[in-house]
Amino acid sequence: MKRRELSAAAADARRGRFTGLLLAATILLAGLTVVISVYAVMRSGQRQSAERVMDQRTEMARAAVQTETERYRSLLETAAAGIGTDPSLTWEDFDAATAPLASANLVGAASLAYVVPTTTNRIPDVQRLWRSRGSEGLTLRPAVAGQEHYFSIFTRPLNVAGPQMNGLDVAAAPEAAAALRESRRIGQPSVSDTYVLLRDRNLPAAQQQRSFIFAAPIWTRASHPEFRGWMVLGLRGEDFLRGMLATVSQGQLDGRLLATNRDGGRPVVAEYAVPGRTDLRRETDFIVADRKWALVTRAAAARLPGASSTLPLTMLLTGSGMSVLLAGLVYVLATGRARAWARVQVATADLRAAEEESRRQAGLLGAIMASIGDGVGVVDEHGAFLLHNPAAKTLLGVTEDLNDPAGWQQHYGLYRPDGRTPFPLEETPLIRALHGESCDGVEMLVRNDRRPEGVLVSVDGRPLDTSAGRRGAVAVFHDITAMRRYENDLAVFAGVVAHDLKAPLSVIRGHCEVAREDLDDGEPAAARESLGRITLAVDRMAGLIDTLLAYSTARDAPLRTRRVDLDELVGEVVHDRTAHLRPGDRPVITIGALPAVTADPAMLRHVLDNLIGNALKYVRPGTAPHVDITGSVAGGRARVEVADRGIGIPDDAKDDVFETFHRAHAEAGYAGTGLGLAICKRIVERHGGEIGVSDNPGGGTRFHFTVPHPEETEMKSTSDDEATTRAALERALAERTAMENSRLPGLSALPAADPSSHDPAAARLRAPVPDHHPRPE
Repeated sequence: MKRRELSAAAADARRGRFTGLLLAATILLAGLTVVISVYAVMRSGQRQSAERVMDQRTEMARAAVQTETERYRSLLETAAAGIGTDPSLTWEDFDAATAPLASANLVGAASLAYVVPTTTNRIPDVQRLWRSRGSEGLTLRPAVAGQEHYFSIFTRPLNVAGPQMNGLDVAAAPEAAAALRESRRIGQPSVSDTYVLLRDRNLPAAQQQRSFIFAAPIWTRASHPEFRGWMVLGLRGEDFLRGMLATVSQGQLDGRLLATNRDGGRPVVAEYAVPGRTDLRRETDFIVADRKWALVTRAAAARLPGASSTLPLTMLLTGSGMSVLLAGLVYVLATGRARAWARVQVATADLRAAEEESRRQAGLLGAIMASIGDGVGVVDEHGAFLLHNPAAKTLLGVTEDLNDPAGWQQHYGLYRPDGRTPFPLEETPLIRALHGESCDGVEMLVRNDRRPEGVLVSVDGRPLDTSAGRRGAVAVFHDITAMRRYENDLAVFAGVVAHDLKAPLSVIRGHCEVAREDLDDGEPAAARESLGRITLAVDRMAGLIDTLLAYSTARDAPLRTRRVDLDELVGEVVHDRTAHLRPGDRPVITIGALPAVTADPAMLRHVLDNLIGNALKYVRPGTAPHVDITGSVAGGRARVEVADRGIGIPDDAKDDVFETFHRAHAEAGYAGTGLGLAICKRIVERHGGEIGVSDNPGGGTRFHFTVPHPEETEMKSTSDDEATTRAALERALAERTAMENSRLPGLSALPAADPSSHDPAAARLRAPVPDHHPRPE
């Protein structure tokens, strides 16, 4: 019996050991499976991170190359346009016009040249002409036999040492000659096929680079433009690509720049190599002048940020060890209660350590949030605040959070940057983030009892998905009050500079008028014509200064809104635009019924004057302008439309016409600065409205913009109690007094909303763009 009991005990022991081994093996297999899966996911994540970094770096490199080539093209086109206005170009004129390009940091640029075309039989005459204009020792030697040659008359070396290489026949390089002819044909800058620059062909072969040129045609500004030549900018491919990628890639990207030649080939313009074996490759296309180029980048994934971490391997080793440990623990638990109890005690200690580490991590996170300088706020899916760090509470000036989003505006005192319009709840960054929309740089004014002076903040909002599966949103607040004050100081400084620039212009104009009056009728007509051109140039420059100042102050100039009668205001603008014309030359302008609006009269006048002025200017030669001005009210907003029958705006340019310095019809010879519509956009957005453009069904263009309607303003104002209204009025008066006290001479591009009754012109701005049609003397 005892033997049987011992045998049964031994059998039970064997079964226990077998069960323990089976459980331990199962736990070990499951643990290793999970660890290996996590390791694979982490390695895949590292690879995806490397792919994302590669995409980002490639996009940065492409943007840098495209931006820089576009800048070169734009600078060259601007220089060509400036030279095209000089009918008798000399070396001194060329030197003065191109001097700014020498300090423009044109990476890879070799030289800038003024090139003129001529035929073989006219070479002696052309040589004498340009020698007389300052090209000393100019000798024109045709390099190829042909009817047309392209000689460099004036040159300016940029990033290379050496003499000016005047007199070169660009026809010796077929690639460059083809680019010159193409740019003359299309009337826009063109880029050549790749070749070795003529000035580099005497260098050793190891120093020669595959290069290319930008060519911009030069046409006179006249009703019948005359072709004068080209401005040519030569760039060395290796120097250019190295300068772009050395900074952008941070030594992590190989680069190859591919051009598309006119025969369809894709030669390599330049290469940039970094150490290491590359296993990632990207190729992206972009436009250079009139051609499509490509940038091919390669990188080693292991060298990119986020892909070289040892965390996956550490996790694999650690997880494997923990799986083995857990399997051993299960075996011990299955084979002995005592040992199991001891192991439980050890495991309990480990859990306590883990819990303590969690508390420490939570305390560290709290300390970080408490010490961070920017305000951070986190809400759950219902808008209840989960976190508001001390910086956020200090910035908002409210110690107690409100968990009902409907009361945020009143509780925290949230307004639009104008300081008067309550910030709409649906536009707040946290609400937009709860709806899944990320937003950056949303500006709002915080003004409440603890922040009576108001704080201007910029808010970034992001959707948030917690590990527990709960949705939420996080917002980061930046105090930009000091930055805006600094920008206002810069605007005041711009006004002073504009005033100082306009004073000498007034002196020049006055002397020109005196000189014209002193000239007898028998004096040469050329002298009177030259004085007239000087006067017109002075007026253009003064107008440009006013326009630039208006653009710089349109965002921050104080809004002084009141009820404005659009019928009267539009009538004044139309009168100013057409009163000086003869009855037979006056355009057809139809003005419909226009609603009253609540706006700053001076700013609104500038918008109307610009839109009506453009409608009168951009017409086909020989046709009379036809303008329709209408208005309507919908949704508490007044909508004003200005339609014309002019030349219209191309579809691909409609999205860009409100951008700074963008001109949709610059190549057609219409004058302008490219700032008028940008100023209009700033003014309309300052009023909380929007501006847009579309095709006019009758031909031409239809601009529209919206501004507040008086009824909406009155309904909002009546909902405030008397104390709030009085406090807002006192703050507005204080702000206006501060702005008037800080106002300096020259800050006149945006006049006051209430001009002097003794000076009706005090509220009128200069025409946004010069008139295209000359006015009678």
